[in-house]
Amino acid sequence: MSLFSRKAPEARLTLRALAYLLRYPDANLRSHATDLIDALQSENALDPARIEELSRLIAQLTSRPAMQVEAEYVEIFDRGRRTSLLLFEHVHGDSRDRGPAMVDLVQTYEKAGLLLDPDELPDYLPVLLEFASSQPAQQAQEFLGEFAHIVRAIFSALISRESPYASVLAAVLELAGEKAEAIAIEPEQDLDESWAEPEAFGGCSTQGQSKPNQPQPIRIVKRASNKSPEHHQGA
Repeated sequence: MSLFSRKAPEARLTLRALAYLLRYPDANLRSHATDLIDALQSENALDPARIEELSRLIAQLTSRPAMQVEAEYVEIFDRGRRTSLLLFEHVHGDSRDRGPAMVDLVQTYEKAGLLLDPDELPDYLPVLLEFASSQPAQQAQEFLGEFAHIVRAIFSALISRESPYASVLAAVLELAGEKAEAIAIEPEQDLDESWAEPEAFGGCSTQGQSKPNQPQPIRIVKRASNKSPEHHQGA
């Protein structure tokens, strides 16, 4: 174990560039492609090989058809649970614990003198990266380190999907003082399947009445009368 820790690099522009790259790849992002590459190269906070990877991603986002690039972004980040950029979803899911965690994060921003835009969620990774870019280098690295385990899980999921966006998450891990190493993850269930409602009579095929996709026997039972017999008294 080394007795000396590596000094956190100045990465204000790099963090903002990474945040920008993780946002929806609209026309505004494509128009600033050159600026993003210039920011990464001028600050040089990342390994040259990583900067080259990110430059290739930027080239892909700008050279391919816009609709295809945007559709792929939605498929990866909006339709994938393991690749969601809302970090607390990976920890708390939809439980009530997510609310207090979000409040704590908003308070962290406010203590630094920053107010979150009402349209943004505090645990959205681009928001965290922009906040980190406003902090001194060492504090920024420590802040990112608190979420590194979640970032690593997203990075691993992107690697398994062979997504070029994995290079962005790898860069975030490195700026957090971590190695960009993938971990084993379980296969992800398709979002449509996980949210699909069961068929109205789908349960019949699994209740022991018959095999799936086979005709189900119907038993007709005469309904019992709810009326009690009437008694007639003689006159």
